[in-house]
Amino acid sequence: MILELSVENIAVIERAQIELGRGFTVLTGETGAGKSLLVDAIGLALGDRADQDLLRAGAQKGPVQLVADVRGNAEALAYCEEAGIPLEDGQVYIQREITAEGKNVSRIGGRAQPVAVVKALGALLVDLHGQHDHQALLDPSRHLDYLDLWIGEPAATLLAEINQLVSEWSRLRTALNAIRQGMRDREQRLDLLRYQDKEIGDVAPQLGESAELDAQINRLRHSERLAELVMGALAAVADDDGAAEERLGSAVQMVSQANRIDESLSTSGLETTLENLRESIHELRAYAEQVAMDPEALEAAASRQDALKRLFRKYGESEAEVLEFHQKVREELAALEDGEATEEGLEAQVDVAATKVVEACAKLTALRTQKAKEFGQLVQSEIRELAMEKANFSLSVIPKEPDTRGADDIQFLFSANVGESLKPLSKIASGGEMSRVMLALKVILAGKAGVPTLIFDEIDTGLSGRAAAVVARKLRDLGKFYQVVSISHLPQLAGMADTHFKIEKVEKAGRVFTEINRLDESERVEEVARMLAGEEIGDMALANARELLAGRG
Repeated sequence: MILELSVENIAVIERAQIELGRGFTVLTGETGAGKSLLVDAIGLALGDRADQDLLRAGAQKGPVQLVADVRGNAEALAYCEEAGIPLEDGQVYIQREITAEGKNVSRIGGRAQPVAVVKALGALLVDLHGQHDHQALLDPSRHLDYLDLWIGEPAATLLAEINQLVSEWSRLRTALNAIRQGMRDREQRLDLLRYQDKEIGDVAPQLGESAELDAQINRLRHSERLAELVMGALAAVADDDGAAEERLGSAVQMVSQANRIDESLSTSGLETTLENLRESIHELRAYAEQVAMDPEALEAAASRQDALKRLFRKYGESEAEVLEFHQKVREELAALEDGEATEEGLEAQVDVAATKVVEACAKLTALRTQKAKEFGQLVQSEIRELAMEKANFSLSVIPKEPDTRGADDIQFLFSANVGESLKPLSKIASGGEMSRVMLALKVILAGKAGVPTLIFDEIDTGLSGRAAAVVARKLRDLGKFYQVVSISHLPQLAGMADTHFKIEKVEKAGRVFTEINRLDESERVEEVARMLAGEEIGDMALANARELLAGRG
């Protein structure tokens, strides 16, 4: 979920900041005020192509920062962990900066990152549906995900089974191919596997070991300074004349004597402080004994780290990847060393494994084929409620070679008008049509899964009356499951939102600026009335605006 967007020197936006919350948020304002620029800024932060023309005239740089909360977003959390992306209290900070020199830099958590990494993370955070941003619908591989998510547990169960079967099938084929290489090639392969097994086994990496070694090496390299600081601390609290321990001990004795005269004077606080101080002194002495310079330990740690890095260069970028590679080496080595694993025996095992894969894929194909028709009808019904009464939508199940996702590809087919044949959605749908198809899909999948933030720029194109009210209601309902942001010119959408921002273009000192203001209830009435009636706002428009806003509950 996006928490905050900060933009500087992007077109007419000199400086703007917007904080977004849960539910359905609408952005309104006159044409040209800069509403779509906010969508462009989000796209820029998430890895879209940096167009130098976006930079405000006279500015040297245009920074954009986006803060997102990824708690509860399992895919984003997993990607951040895999890519080493730092999080702060479950939040990720993404920065993008374009400059007058044509350079642009992307950072996540203050660290420079390739645009590809930013785009991959952004795809897990936001579905951005502007005039040219329909990545989820333009990617046919995602179509299969939509159908399987809608089917739910039956599809997930079969996919898990297929994943295991394909993995076993692949392992057996690898072993069979190794045997078929002939005895000479087999021996060469065995030599390589035995070398790899020994090389990794001799080092025996442990999970998290490299990070621990970095800390140990850093400590050993600075042991002299650490010892100096710790001994200085010990002198101050224990070893010097009049140190803290001696003076605090004297204080305890004096208060104890006073207590014998007046029992209401407690010594417990000072005694506890003295006890804690002595425990700290004990810990400092123990640390001081360990922190002494140890060139041999430093050399050993550095040597161990070098050994790990050699493994990382050859077998994986982390201990986990190296250990996974090692496991595969051992499995293949065991298969090759097994004198009973003859070519004929492995051929039979491969055939059995292939049959199991085909049978499991056939079950999934049958399930997908059965459910695809129902899914398509539901999407079509939703689309037709969104001012596309003549639109048709269906799913094509296309056979392919079996893999971990089954033996099918799915393609969305669409036609907007009567008499038009169904064609791939990505080739014929306009931006507004794509946004409404995405809205229909999200309504059907609401609560099941998906990217947590949905942004719609032109979803209200060509809408009015009942269709506008339907879209507004669907966006409000989606807001119960996702963070929904919509740029709109329609009062129906503005009236249904949980949160309303107004984007205004103002002129100061001969230059145009964009201002963003969160509207309170009375300001919302005026803005919705303006959207209903134009600049001349009468009592009837205000009454209609209040009625619209009252209906959002």
